[in-house]
Amino acid sequence: MEGDSVTLQTGVTKIQYDDDILWKFGAETSLIAKISIEKQIFSTFDVPDGRFRDRLKLDDKTGSLTVKNITTEHAGRFELEINGVKLTSKTFTVSVY
Repeated sequence: MEGDSVTLQTGVTKIQYDDDILWKFGAETSLIAKISIEKQIFSTFDVPDGRFRDRLKLDDKTGSLTVKNITTEHAGRFELEINGVKLTSKTFTVSVY
């Protein structure tokens, strides 16, 4: 529902030291979050139109992504990519009513 928060789960219980986690959004797969423990990167990014400004939160243990105060402009395709010992990817489709 509009105004709620939605959390997209990585399915990981603990980020490994050599894991790189990337979260992307939309058809253009814009990078919106990145975690690399090894490189000490733990960042969220906005897309050019500013729709994610101050709304993204990363879980520092699991890498899960939360979108706070969601609106219809946040609906769409979210992609998760975990590069570690093996490559894992997931796609989430978020609908907002």
